[in-house]
Amino acid sequence: MAAQTQGQEPSGVDPEGNGSARVDTAALRDAQLGDVDWTIPPAGSVTMRIPVPSGQLAALAMGDPDDPWIVLVPGATGSKEDFSLMMPDLAGEGFFVLSYDLAGQYESAAAGPEKLVPPKRRYDYELFAGDFLAVIEAAGKPVHIVAYSFAAIVAQIAFSKRPDLFKTLTLLSCPPEPGQSFRGVSRIGRFSSWANDRIGAALLIWGIRRGFVPVPKGRRRFVNYRFRFTRRASVRDIYGLMKNAPDLRKLLADAALPKFVAVGEHDLWPLHLHRRFAQAIGARIAVYRGGHSPCETSPHQFSRDLLVLYGKDS
Repeated sequence: MAAQTQGQEPSGVDPEGNGSARVDTAALRDAQLGDVDWTIPPAGSVTMRIPVPSGQLAALAMGDPDDPWIVLVPGATGSKEDFSLMMPDLAGEGFFVLSYDLAGQYESAAAGPEKLVPPKRRYDYELFAGDFLAVIEAAGKPVHIVAYSFAAIVAQIAFSKRPDLFKTLTLLSCPPEPGQSFRGVSRIGRFSSWANDRIGAALLIWGIRRGFVPVPKGRRRFVNYRFRFTRRASVRDIYGLMKNAPDLRKLLADAALPKFVAVGEHDLWPLHLHRRFAQAIGARIAVYRGGHSPCETSPHQFSRDLLVLYGKDS
């Protein structure tokens, strides 16, 4: 674990002023979000396709590419639109902000293991990490990373391969335990050990579509809409990968770059596991109201805290 110097706050606790503890303009904006139409991209953003080893990834970008980069990576069954409400806040402070759909997901559904050289049959960590590195290598300089849920595992693997490409690392709603990462999850945790990948993925999709986590109607419509495109094979393989998450805590603890863990107070995993994970890697942690998706429910507060993390890099 990173050593604490005199006058600094200990890692793994809420820094004063971060998360939802602070009532400010960002908190008020989040409280007034209402029902968002997630099909409408942020004003001033552009769409593009990025060539990577698994094919072409659909991406959304905002800002000047000559500015410092922030790459926002969604999780399994998610998409670039999950960060739509954050992009204007970040780009408005002098950053180039880029998000992309993972291979096999939503508008990157055509990207997959059969496109690799040599081709493979399954989506694996090597595929996702290879795509991730191809995206951030395009910046030509170290970048700020925000990786959400499953993508937070991928980001750790990518960091283990190319730490020189990372300026900061933010892990959003990251599975907090290595190995069988579902074991601490309520509802599906007790089934995840015996369910095969196909059944587990089907249960996961069924739970999302049935709305076990209440969300506004507009969000529910968009989530169900993008399931029309997402490859079930990609969700199946990701489910299997999350049952075999690598343990990179020591590597991250020894890394000197700024690290930040962001999580909702009612996340899929208990909050004490996230705090323990943040302490293990020497990261600050901020807790936001809501569940697994602070980028959707607390986007302005989360953006505010990222800008504090990035300091004068604008």
